[in-house]
Amino acid sequence: MLNESAVKSYLKDKFKDAFYVEITRLGAGVHGAGFLIEIQTEQGISQYVVKGLFPEGLGHDYPSDRAQVFLLDLETYNELPRHAKAIDVLAEMPDGSIKSIGGGKEYYLLMERVEGRDYFNDLREFSKKQGLEQADIKKIKAMTSYLSDIHSVKKDSRSLYLRKIRDIIGHGECLMGVFDIYPEGVLSYEDMAEIEKMCIDWRARLKSKTHRLCQIHGDFHPGNIWFKGVRDIDFVLLDRSRGPFGDAADDVTALCINYIFFSVMYYGDVRGAYLEGLNLFLEEYIKQTNDNELLEVVAPFFAFRGAVVANPVFYPELTEDARNKIFRFIRFVLSSERFDINRVNSYMAD
Repeated sequence: MLNESAVKSYLKDKFKDAFYVEITRLGAGVHGAGFLIEIQTEQGISQYVVKGLFPEGLGHDYPSDRAQVFLLDLETYNELPRHAKAIDVLAEMPDGSIKSIGGGKEYYLLMERVEGRDYFNDLREFSKKQGLEQADIKKIKAMTSYLSDIHSVKKDSRSLYLRKIRDIIGHGECLMGVFDIYPEGVLSYEDMAEIEKMCIDWRARLKSKTHRLCQIHGDFHPGNIWFKGVRDIDFVLLDRSRGPFGDAADDVTALCINYIFFSVMYYGDVRGAYLEGLNLFLEEYIKQTNDNELLEVVAPFFAFRGAVVANPVFYPELTEDARNKIFRFIRFVLSSERFDINRVNSYMAD
């Protein structure tokens, strides 16, 4: 678990007058293991402890999870009276070396620049069309083919699947977190709680479906899908989120909610190119993946995505009537055993 030689190299560099470093395993608990560090200098022997977290369960599944825990430890340990002091946070690099990542006041991601037009542009243009054009159909098929490919990468991990079902409800960026940034008066706390409790019931239904765990994007919405040109089906993706594995329903609903949202915003119901797009996307995806179970598991994922598009913080242009239709859609989908695309408008009816 601990790369002792790399830790020793780091310590000898940090404590330049050290002429002896010894590492001894102290023991392990539920979360991880601890190691005693003894450093001898001319001033005597100093003792420290290095902690590591086990990489599965308890929200520690990905290296970034474990980094988050330790960065918070470094930020808070020293502020509490009588608490053991934190010294640094160590990162083991791909080449096996150890370096410090502690002490930062903020963190940033540097990434490459991409060019193109996000799929929001296409969705806005749908409002000017009677139905889908060939370019629209090709783009939808390109997206379903892409998802079919990445979702074919499966992973056997009960912990990660349960985490995804938990996160879709309780993560700060998902359902409960999105509700927490709603302006006062848009949706009552009682109505929010009703939706949250319905999603918890769905969590119980989905817990046994660990076979569905697969590679996902995690935030496959129109703003993160950039096509190279108006009629070009080649696209690039941005902002993969909340872990590389989950349920395929997460990616599918992230996009499909937008066919519903835009149509409700422009027309008050789901029709025309938007209804065709929704039908085509789901039909093509299911045909390519043979995921005949998909429509039986999408409800809590639709609830999360519905809460996003109904949030006036994100979409202030949505009318109150249209927003209430999205809320009704969420409740009716959560009340249904299986999502029925033929009932998409009745889901929003009074």
